[in-house]
Amino acid sequence: METPVTKKKKTKKIKREEMEKQRTDESVDEDEAAATSAERKKKKKNRKEGGEANGEEAKCDGVQTLSIAVAGSIIDNAQSPELATRLAGQIARAATIFRINEVIVFDDKTKTNTSNISIWDAVEKNESGALFMARILNYLDIPQYLRRTLVPRHNDLRHAGLLPPLDAPHHARKHEWVPYREGVTLDKKSTAGGGTFVDVGLHKAVCIQQPFEPGLRVTVAMGSKRSLDDDCLRQAVDRSEPSKNMGLYWGYNVRYASNISCVFKECPYQGGYDYSIGTSERGDKISSGDLEIPKFRHLLIAFGGLGGLEENIEQDEDLMGKDATQIFSRYLNTCPDQGSRTIRTEEAIFISLQYFQDPIKRATI
Repeated sequence: METPVTKKKKTKKIKREEMEKQRTDESVDEDEAAATSAERKKKKKNRKEGGEANGEEAKCDGVQTLSIAVAGSIIDNAQSPELATRLAGQIARAATIFRINEVIVFDDKTKTNTSNISIWDAVEKNESGALFMARILNYLDIPQYLRRTLVPRHNDLRHAGLLPPLDAPHHARKHEWVPYREGVTLDKKSTAGGGTFVDVGLHKAVCIQQPFEPGLRVTVAMGSKRSLDDDCLRQAVDRSEPSKNMGLYWGYNVRYASNISCVFKECPYQGGYDYSIGTSERGDKISSGDLEIPKFRHLLIAFGGLGGLEENIEQDEDLMGKDATQIFSRYLNTCPDQGSRTIRTEEAIFISLQYFQDPIKRATI
C-alpha cells in the first residue's frame, strides 16, 4: 500500500517527465519550423530567378531537353560594358531561336568548387564575366512586364535596354489572349475562394486557385474563358506544361557553374545528361547529314572560352589529366574549313546550333 508521501513523489516524477517531453516536442517543432522556413525562402529565391535551383531536379517528364554550356570568360574579352551586354544578348537570342531549355554559364576564372549561389545576391571583388552573363541572360528571359518586380536593380543591367527583345511565346503582349501566361503573385488574396491574385501583364490581375506567397513567378493556365472577374479562378501549372501540351517554347533556365566539371555534377535533371557534345576546331570533322545522335532525354552542347574547351578542362582540378574526348560523348568541329583563323564563341553558337538541327530531329524519342 502506497503512503501519501510515496504518491506525492510519484506525481512529481510524472509531472517532470511530462514537462521534459513537452520541451523536447517544442524543440523538434522549432527545428522543423526553421527547416520549413529555410526551404520556403530557398524556393522563393529560385522562383524569383525564374529557374530551377542548382542541384534540384527539374521537371521535364516526357519532354526532351536541350542545354548549352558557355564559358563566361568570353565576356572578359569585350572592350566595354556595352559590348559585353550586346554579346550576352546575342547568346540569349541564339538560345531562344533554337529553343534551348537550359543555359549554363561556367566560370573558368574562379577557384571556387561550388555553384550554390544566387546570381543576383553574389557580390565578389573583381568577379569574372560568368555572373555578368548569367544576369543578362536571366533578365532577358523574364517577360518585360515582370522585370520591375522580379529583377533587382543591378549595375550589370545598365545597358540591357539596348538589347533586342527575345519575343518568345512566354513574352505575351498585353492585348493577346494566350493559353498560358507568366505572372508574379501579389500580396492580395481572394475573399471568395482563398486563392491568390497574379499579375500576368493584362490590365487586371487574375486569380488562381492555389495560395502562394507574394513575389513568386508562376505559369498560369488562362483557359478559354476570357473573363477577368475575381470569381473566374485559374490554375498555376508547371513551367514545362506549355511545351508538353502545346509544343510551345517557354524560355530557358539559367544556371551558373563554378567550373566545367560542375556543369555535369550539378545537372538539375534526374540521371544527368545522357548525351554530351563538345565543340572545338580540334574536334572530329563530320557533316551534319552524316552525324548520328542517339535518342536522348537531356542533351548538352558545350562551347569553350578564348582558349577552347581544352584550356577550360586543364584549369579544372577535378578533370586534371583528362582529355576532352573522355569527358564528352562526341567532340566535334562544327565549322571545318573556316576562312577566319578564329571563330568567336557567339558565332560558334549560332553555327553549331544550326548544324545540330537535323541530327537532333532524327534523334527524337
